[in-house]
Amino acid sequence: MDAQARFDAPEQAAWTVSELTARIKQSLETDFGDVYVAGEVSRCTRAASGHVYMTLKDEGAVLSAIIWRHVASRMRFEVEEGLDVIARGSIDVYAPRGSYQLIISEIQPRGLGPLQLAFRQLVEKLEKEGLFDPAHKRPLPLFPQNIGIVTSPTGAAIRDMTNVIFRRWPLAQLYLMPCRVQGEGAADEIAAAIYVLNKKRPQLDLLIVGRGGGSLEDLWAFNEEVVARAIYASRIPVVSAVGHEIDVSISDLVADLRAATPTEAGEKVVPDRAEVMRSLDHLKRRAAASLAAVVQDVRGRLDALAGRHVMRHPEAMLRERAQRTDDVFQRLRSSMQHLLALLGEKVRALEGTLEALSPLKVLDRGYSITFAPDGAVLRSVEGLTKGDAIRTRVLRGEIESAVQKATPMEAPTEEEGQQ
Repeated sequence: MDAQARFDAPEQAAWTVSELTARIKQSLETDFGDVYVAGEVSRCTRAASGHVYMTLKDEGAVLSAIIWRHVASRMRFEVEEGLDVIARGSIDVYAPRGSYQLIISEIQPRGLGPLQLAFRQLVEKLEKEGLFDPAHKRPLPLFPQNIGIVTSPTGAAIRDMTNVIFRRWPLAQLYLMPCRVQGEGAADEIAAAIYVLNKKRPQLDLLIVGRGGGSLEDLWAFNEEVVARAIYASRIPVVSAVGHEIDVSISDLVADLRAATPTEAGEKVVPDRAEVMRSLDHLKRRAAASLAAVVQDVRGRLDALAGRHVMRHPEAMLRERAQRTDDVFQRLRSSMQHLLALLGEKVRALEGTLEALSPLKVLDRGYSITFAPDGAVLRSVEGLTKGDAIRTRVLRGEIESAVQKATPMEAPTEEEGQQ
């Protein structure tokens, strides 16, 4: 009873759940309005709205956290599970669940800068898709005439490239597509310039995409995915010339050729006119020497032919060839006469055979052939009736007669026929 009495209190002294939650929310937001939290990312998901929901944890506790869409869109790298990070933000209470959470305003990986992490993540992604595949890289033309350049029109890179290219190969025609090469939106401008040159300048032999040196932040536009995909999709071969020798960008990995600096790009894309002239002169001397050797060889052969008997006395060769021709003609004529004689004998033998087999020869021996009314040879009296008109062929004429009587006879036996 005493405990119950002590528990009794005026109703107006009790807080509602919402009131207590609001008080806690106010206290937390006041005392923890700007905090830094280190932990490992787990259960990380990106909602369709663009917000990123995750949990930060260590050995003894977990903390829910949220990155709102407007913050997530500015992040250079992707937050992924297992990543060790330091997050800056404020503590907020989510009243419907009565739970508190960290609203992240900034986040970066521990032990690795956000740009380095973003670079590593994008390299792994594009490598899996095959954008760095050596099989996709194309050789550059040996003697390019039309060269497109994507860079800033006011930087040192364009001056370095033009000076080197025109000094080495004055025949080159350069087409500058100006764009920003650093800062917000620079990557989109670089990619757009590559697309425009592919569409508007199909006669270009190659493209140089690049800029001079700078910090990782300055060069970051050439590490953006949009630039990498524009280089990969380019129909025109692309040379990447970004920064100094120690700098390697994603555009370097995708391009058909990497130049360590813009100056080196100018040296790599065009030949040295002086070297080409020296090579041509060397080839000219070799060609002249080869031609002289060929002429000497031909002259030696002609001299050898001129020394032969047939060349000194061509009329003797003609007489010999004429005599051989007459001899061959005579042999051919004799062969043809002999062949014709053999064929004549065969024809006469065939004529004798045909004459012996001729029906007229049988008629000459006193036999005759009788034809039935329908014109067929009459071999039997069967089918004949009195009055039928028949024809009889003898050696020298035909006899037309009418049947008076047809008497069939038995066919002779084989022995009788042989007799």
